Amino acid sequence: MSDNLHPGINLGADHGSDHAGAEATVFGFWVFLMSDLITFGVFFATYAAASDVVGRAGGPGPLELFNLTSVGLQTAILLISSLTCGFSALAVKYKEGVAKVTFWLAVTALLGLAFLALEIKDFADMAAKGGAPTRSGWLSSLWALVGLHGLHITVGILWASVMMALILRRGENHHTKRLMLMFGLYWHFLDLIWIGIFSVVFLGGLA
Repeated sequence: MSDNLHPGINLGADHGSDHAGAEATVFGFWVFLMSDLITFGVFFATYAAASDVVGRAGGPGPLELFNLTSVGLQTAILLISSLTCGFSALAVKYKEGVAKVTFWLAVTALLGLAFLALEIKDFADMAAKGGAPTRSGWLSSLWALVGLHGLHITVGILWASVMMALILRRGENHHTKRLMLMFGLYWHFLDLIWIGIFSVVFLGGLA
C-alpha cells in the first residue's frame, strides 16, 4: 500500500503489517470519536431543552452570568492550540527531530492549561453570582456540557504529556507516529466541539 494513503503516519513501504495495524487502530479511533460526538449531541440537546424560561427556574441567565470577553479569549487560545498541534504533526511527518516535536506538543498542552484556567475562573464567577449547577435545570445542563468539554481537554493535556515522555525516551517510531495521528484527530475534534459550544451556548444565549 502506498505511503501517500497514510501521509500522517508515513510508516514506509517495508512495513505492511504496521500499515494494516495502523488502519485498524485509526479506524477504531474514528469510531470512538463518532460515539463521543453522539454523547456531546445528547448534552447539546439537553441544554437546548432546558434553555427556556421554565428551565431557568427564576435563576440568573446568560446576561447575568456570561463573560463573553473571557469566552472569546478561550476560543482564540483553543484555535491557536489547534495550529500548534498541527505543527507537531508536521514535525513528525517531515522528521524535524524530537526537540521540535516535543516543543510544539508542550506549547499545545500549555495552551490547553490556559484554556482550562480561564474556564475554571468563569465557573467560579458564575457560582459566586448565584449560577451554581444546582440552581436550575438550565445551569445544570450548562455546567454539564461545558464541563464535559473541559474534561476532554484535561485528557488531551495528559495525552500530550505522555506523548512527550514517550518521544523523548524512545524517539519517533511507528507507534508514536500512530499515537500522534490520533492525538491530532482528538484535539481538532475538541476544537470543533468548542466552536459549537461557543456558537450555541454563549453567542446564542446572549442573542
